[in-house]
Amino acid sequence: MTTVLLVIGLTVMIWIILSVIVSQKGPEKIAIVGKSNDNQKALIVYDPDPIYNLDEKISKSFAKGLAEKGWLSKVATVAAAKNVEEEQFDLYVFCANTYNWAPDKAVRNHIKNHDHLKGKNVIAITLGSGSTTRSQRVLEELIIQKEAILIDSRVFWLMKPNDKSETKRSNIKIAVEKANSFGKQIAETIEN
Repeated sequence: MTTVLLVIGLTVMIWIILSVIVSQKGPEKIAIVGKSNDNQKALIVYDPDPIYNLDEKISKSFAKGLAEKGWLSKVATVAAAKNVEEEQFDLYVFCANTYNWAPDKAVRNHIKNHDHLKGKNVIAITLGSGSTTRSQRVLEELIIQKEAILIDSRVFWLMKPNDKSETKRSNIKIAVEKANSFGKQIAETIEN
């Protein structure tokens, strides 16, 4: 019985420590993807995961997909997004990690604290190990509460297969490829 309680106590303590670590806002970082003379502009906001940082890979891959269709994207961490928010964008993309069955706090707070989304085209990208249903719903609801136009919402996983027919390939590589295709698809959807 003592061993069981010890294991439960250690598990809870590790869970709390990890929750505190991942809830810290990441550094300021901006990447520009595309050409400066492109007509359409997107702002892609994420908060880097201190362990895997799949969100940066997904965000940049999505931006590269947009760039292939003639878009310029600013891929910014939550901490850096405040430096470019006064600019006008044709599309806003929020990429949120899932922690404790919810989108990460930094991205949630960023959406809650900014009123520039009303009437704007928005994409939601939810990341997680595999259990992302609630997190995706919460992220979508936050965007809708801001009276933004939620064009699409996708989920990419770290551990759960992103493509069940390709179990031999790296799941992360598959997610990055799918994000790139998603970016191309969104560019075409907005164009039409």
